[in-house]
Amino acid sequence: MGLINNIKDRFKNAEFSVAPNKKLKSISRDFKSSFDLALVFYKGNMIAEGDLTLAALNKKTAKTVDTSSKADLKIKASMKVGEVEDLFESTFGVKVQIKDKTAKNLIDNDLTLGNAARG
Repeated sequence: MGLINNIKDRFKNAEFSVAPNKKLKSISRDFKSSFDLALVFYKGNMIAEGDLTLAALNKKTAKTVDTSSKADLKIKASMKVGEVEDLFESTFGVKVQIKDKTAKNLIDNDLTLGNAARG
């Protein structure tokens, strides 16, 4: 089953259009519906409030959040958790963590999103 799941994960993808005025909770909800995993945003070392937008998060943290990025995030189930977290960091300058669907446990960075969701 592992090989078949890996092949399916390569074709199952979600594309996120992350605009500076989109609320963090909306981005997280879209991520959960696509991958059945929780996406948690941070401001510094604290979890960011879901009602914040990326633009508002920029005003609440010492770290610069790039709200002018024109890059499209294309995330696939075949990508590793660590890759996705790094993609948010490099594209928007924002720290995220991927957790299980209950948002209680961190997912190992070496697992693919597909395997983590099935896990």
